[in-house]
Amino acid sequence: MTRKRPLVVASDEVVLDEILRLATVAGCDTERAPDLVSARRHWMAAPLVLLDEDAVGENEPSSPRRQGVLLVCKGEPREDTWRRAFAAGVERVVSLPDGEAGLLAELAEVAEGPGAEGGCVLGVIGGRGGAGASVLAVSVGLRAARTGGALLVDCDPLGGGVDMVLGTERDEAPRWSTLCVEAGRVSVPALHAALPQRRHGAVKLSYISCDRTGDGPTGPAVAAVVDAGRRAGNVVVCDLPRQLGAAASAVAERADLVVLVVPAEVRAAVAAKCVLDRLAQRTGKVRLVVRGPAPGGLMPDQVASSVGLPLLTSMAPERAVPRMLERGEFSPRPRGALDTAAGSVLAALRAEAGSVVPR
Repeated sequence: MTRKRPLVVASDEVVLDEILRLATVAGCDTERAPDLVSARRHWMAAPLVLLDEDAVGENEPSSPRRQGVLLVCKGEPREDTWRRAFAAGVERVVSLPDGEAGLLAELAEVAEGPGAEGGCVLGVIGGRGGAGASVLAVSVGLRAARTGGALLVDCDPLGGGVDMVLGTERDEAPRWSTLCVEAGRVSVPALHAALPQRRHGAVKLSYISCDRTGDGPTGPAVAAVVDAGRRAGNVVVCDLPRQLGAAASAVAERADLVVLVVPAEVRAAVAAKCVLDRLAQRTGKVRLVVRGPAPGGLMPDQVASSVGLPLLTSMAPERAVPRMLERGEFSPRPRGALDTAAGSVLAALRAEAGSVVPR
């Protein structure tokens, strides 16, 4: 069945061009009518109605009252626009360019329909440098991709790039610097069409990696991508930097769960406590993953007590992992320590997100 299209009633060429441009960005087809008389046939059935100031002029006939009628104008509305908008049953006045993000969101909502179920967001952050957070994040992403959609988001510009873990660094794939994402709502189909994928057997993992240079993604760009992934019903796994800038904060504020990866070492536990102190300002949904070996015999529960977090799981070292990473052949051994830990993290994430309504 063909999805119903927004109805656009606009004779102002500037406003009309802006509406059609935003509709294209949102991947949303529109139905156009030159005036309210011509619009009557589609007025009540359209999921959204967009009018310009001329469409609510003094001589236009009144239309039946309904929800979802927006008046779109370029710049500040004219002096008498508010009165005429009220008389025409307009729900909201959108002034461009300030209201562009909101209008884009409305159009994307129509194009995509309601969000898919199962979408959830995980943040993975290291308690110290070299803790193995990126490796665990990729492992969780691959594990999630076995049973549904998954999206891996690299938020750490100093981490070397998740494409290095995936072994795809030589691919001419888009990275954050070439992915044209701004603040606001991103079309899910357009996003997935733009993102590269890493194949792992029959599994496909969509991902976006940081570049080797530059400041990394902005907070609004990360927020838009993460929100789109959740709406698509994906498990969105975000590799976070220990310095919690705007991008990491955007994830922490949206995450259903954040896991802090800490090697079983005293110094690592102290460093992780410093990271947690900053992370706790943005989210309270943090759990601990302890990674071996333990050169001093420190037990996982002792690390958890020192850091002050509930222990989610621990994992023994896998000798093959460093060699796989060096060769660009990362493939966690099924039911190995890393894959098992990734499964535990994924199960905890889904349990945390179980009471959350998909956005």
